[in-house]
Amino acid sequence: MPGPDPSGNGCPRGWPQSRSGAGRRDMAGGTQRVMTADIWPDELSSDKAAALGVAADVKLRVYVVVLPYTAEANTKITDRVLLRAGIVSLVLIAAVAYFAVRIALRPVETIRVLTASVTASDPRERVTVPATGHEITALATTINSTLQRLDDAAAQQRRFVADAAHELRSPLTTLLASLEVALAYPERTHWPAAVTTAARQTRRLHALAEDLLLLARLDTRTPMTRPDTVDLTALALRLTEQYPLTERPLTLTCDSTAPAHAHGNLDEYERLLRNLVDNAARHAAHRIRITIRNQDAWVVTTVHDDGPGVPTEDAERIFERFVRLDDARSRDRGGTGLGLAIARDLAHRHRGTLTLTPRPLGACFELCLPRAPTTAEE
Repeated sequence: MPGPDPSGNGCPRGWPQSRSGAGRRDMAGGTQRVMTADIWPDELSSDKAAALGVAADVKLRVYVVVLPYTAEANTKITDRVLLRAGIVSLVLIAAVAYFAVRIALRPVETIRVLTASVTASDPRERVTVPATGHEITALATTINSTLQRLDDAAAQQRRFVADAAHELRSPLTTLLASLEVALAYPERTHWPAAVTTAARQTRRLHALAEDLLLLARLDTRTPMTRPDTVDLTALALRLTEQYPLTERPLTLTCDSTAPAHAHGNLDEYERLLRNLVDNAARHAAHRIRITIRNQDAWVVTTVHDDGPGVPTEDAERIFERFVRLDDARSRDRGGTGLGLAIARDLAHRHRGTLTLTPRPLGACFELCLPRAPTTAEE
């Protein structure tokens, strides 16, 4: 810092006279940045003036020269400090994030280990639902629900296979026994009766095989391609005219004449109605009546017989596969226990419903299907 100017303003000769400022000056062989500040006499006490070796009434000008090597050194030091601090902070943040994620995902690992042990043949394992109330709890609940559905499906499949084997074994046993007796005693065998028995059991096996194949196809949930528009009234009238009623004197009538259209497959609709009529024919005393009506956006079809009816507690059970409320009678009349199950699956396939509605006399099955708009309504 230069000394005071002899003129009394405290500045060296040739320097600008100002309260404060900044500029560039030629120093040390180059142009350097210089900053200035003025100190007035009333701002400097006598002790400070004596310490500086100047008079108390002298105005001083302070010059600060910023040299480049000093700034570069300070910048390097600052960079090194910030770099080290950044690396340490990054390592700490990464470590904290790693352990936090490990702790947070520990329930997910437990769920993974448990679900890895689940097999299709034994889906009884369940995961523990954490009491945290966040997304992992919802995930565990969803997995348990999925495992429960898988367990139910596996149990249903095992039951279906067992029932199918039982149903196939009965006609096969009868057929094999009659043939073995005929072969063992050919001279005593009444061959027309033996052939009739074999043919009856073969037809029963064929019907059961057809029903099993149809159920397997329905279980695949294959969507229908290009469904047709079917007049259910015309279908029911044709079925009424062609249905064979030779075993017992029954009256089969269709009370509807107005067209009732629904989208779907004609063969599947015919199979659905035929299954309902077959079931009614096995239990009706004298009469079976089919009614079809358009009700808002639905086509409602009912098949009503005057038989003994179905107990209220069995209203849903009769739609299960291989269920017969009277096994002996159903076997004698050719029932496989699959007709109503197939009918309900076909109704669901066509976005409809099939239920047993209560009636004072007999059983009444109600089929509701979405109504297809006619050309005039479109």
